[in-house]
Amino acid sequence: MKIIPNDIVLRPRFQLELSGDKELILGAFEQAQKPPIVVKRMEDHVFIKFDKKETNFWTPQLQLEINDIDDRNCKLYGLFGPNPTLWTFFMFLHFGVATLFIVLAIWAYVSASLDKPYFFQTVLMVLLVLTWIGLYIFGRLGKRKGRPQMEVLHTFMMEVLVDE
Repeated sequence: MKIIPNDIVLRPRFQLELSGDKELILGAFEQAQKPPIVVKRMEDHVFIKFDKKETNFWTPQLQLEINDIDDRNCKLYGLFGPNPTLWTFFMFLHFGVATLFIVLAIWAYVSASLDKPYFFQTVLMVLLVLTWIGLYIFGRLGKRKGRPQMEVLHTFMMEVLVDE
C-alpha cells in the first residue's frame, strides 16, 4: 500500500476521520514510546520524530493535529516534513532567489525602457531560474531519501491509532 503520494508536493499532507474522543487519542500518542521514535505533545498537536541517534540531514518528522468533529468523532490532520529549521532555511533560499529574480526583472525592464543593454540581467535571471529548479530537485531527492523513515513514522502512527 502506498501511503505517501508521489506528486509534486515536498511536504505531503493527509487527513483521517477517527471515531473516539480526541483526548483519548492524544493520550494514546503521549503514552506511545517506541525507540527510536520520540513523541511529543503540545495541546492538540503531536510531533512524531526519530531520536538524535537515528537522524540525518533528510530525516523527516510527522506533525499531527487532532480536532473534534462532534462528541464521538475527530479529525486527524497529518503533515510529513523535514526538521523545521531545515525547512525554514530551504524556504529562505527560495524567497531569496525569488526576490533577486524580481529585482533583476525590474532592472532589465528599466534598462530595456531606456534603450540600454539588459543582457547581463537576463543571464542572471536565467541562472536564478536554474537555481530554483536545482533547489526543487534537491528537495525532491531529500524527500525520496527520507521516504523509508516516513513509512516508519506512518506505521507507528497507525499502530497507535489501532491500539487505541
